[in-house]
Amino acid sequence: MSLKSFAAKIFAKYIHWKNQKWIDNPMETQDEVFNSLINTAKDTAFGKDHFFSEIKSYKDYVNRVPVRDYEELKKYVDRTVEGEENILWPGKPLYFAKTSGTTSGAKYIPITKDSMPNHIEAARNAILNYIHETGNSDFVDGKMIFLQGSPVLQEKNGVKLGRLSGIVAHYVPGYLQKNRLPSWETNSIEDWETKVDAIVEETLPENMTVISGIPSWVQMYFERIQQKTGKKVGDVFKNFNLFIYGGVNFEPYRAKFEQLIGRKVDSIELFPASEGFFAYQNSQKDKGMLLLLKAGIFYEFIKAEDFNTENEKRITIKDVEIGVNYVLIISTNAGLWAYNVGDTIQFTSTKPYKVIVSGRIKHFISAFGEHVIAKEVEQSMREAMKTFNVSINEFTVAPQITPEKEELPYHEWFIEFEDEPKDLTAFAKKIDETLQQQNSYYLDLIEGKVLQQLKITSLKPGAFSSYMKSQGKLGGQNKVQRLSNDRKIAEALQEYKKK
Repeated sequence: MSLKSFAAKIFAKYIHWKNQKWIDNPMETQDEVFNSLINTAKDTAFGKDHFFSEIKSYKDYVNRVPVRDYEELKKYVDRTVEGEENILWPGKPLYFAKTSGTTSGAKYIPITKDSMPNHIEAARNAILNYIHETGNSDFVDGKMIFLQGSPVLQEKNGVKLGRLSGIVAHYVPGYLQKNRLPSWETNSIEDWETKVDAIVEETLPENMTVISGIPSWVQMYFERIQQKTGKKVGDVFKNFNLFIYGGVNFEPYRAKFEQLIGRKVDSIELFPASEGFFAYQNSQKDKGMLLLLKAGIFYEFIKAEDFNTENEKRITIKDVEIGVNYVLIISTNAGLWAYNVGDTIQFTSTKPYKVIVSGRIKHFISAFGEHVIAKEVEQSMREAMKTFNVSINEFTVAPQITPEKEELPYHEWFIEFEDEPKDLTAFAKKIDETLQQQNSYYLDLIEGKVLQQLKITSLKPGAFSSYMKSQGKLGGQNKVQRLSNDRKIAEALQEYKKK
């Protein structure tokens, strides 16, 4: 064992002990975060507009600060972007994380000197927690790759801006700098396909031990390695044993990854966003992610089925239930207040508080009142893949409301198979049956003959990469939308259908 590996174990033990303090005292921890946020921001423009100085309880906060998404908070963000100080948080932000918007174009999410350390520490602690649990620390002596956006930042009214992953690249700790790949020059390449090829060239001669990124783009990297060498990734990188990912559910990709690698490797799921780093997987025995209660974020939750209805009720961790689909609402030390992130989560445990991401509140299918969510379609796909022993590259689902020949409407699944099942009808039936078991509304619509069984449209190899490229969203932190309640993506995918 090297000195570096030994030191990592000691540090991991310390961080585990330190974190246990807030894990064992969740309510008190969140109360402290809440009070700190309100007191710190009471003299900002937002704090004055919402009478923060008069807020003495969570009930006061709910009464004074409504839930908002980016569009509704935009007037405050715009003032911050224009260079005004003390708007959402004291002073000016350190950065703006630039993300894709909906109706307003680009979104500028503030990152402050108070919130930035939480992004860095959470990612670090996820790895240290893995070391503490497993005792595996030899990987710290090898090379680590983080597939991410360009670290080249722009500037807007004195504040630097870029993709979150590019911003984070500026904060790689010194003890990891020599281990980290790709090089700054390669990481700065904007064209994703050119960048992946350059990363392959840089990493092939190295002792890669940790690989991190969104699964779909890491898969492209693995495929390029296999094409270049004719070998399994695990044979090229014999000491590669840890995959770190976030952004999408890994399960639909797992079989394909094991095929490309040639063996199983440990994995750690993260739940980061431009708005904050919310959770990470803290056990290899449990897929739930530890909700980070002492990270400058105060959490609220609204049942997804009640969201934007007269039954909508905001609750804190004290009142959450396991297995319920909640919309995630956050208030942060970056100046986001009762902010709807857009993600839906479910708790898998309350001792400690652990979550899984179930989808996006805007990404669902409910054209007929079925309210099918990402977690349900991913579970259904996973069961079918397991039953038929096939793998896929990517998929998305959309409703077909007006089918031809007077047949019943249905859900259309666009799937890019790695190896297509011989009986596509049976494969579709398995998916549909699993979906019915999970979603009683969908079951009722099938049994009531409002909907017919789903149909599969098989796509050509490389279809989703070509589609994402056509949308200017190839690589980086971009990911395929799993569910749509309209047919915009479905129509764009028509040209990639197999004949």
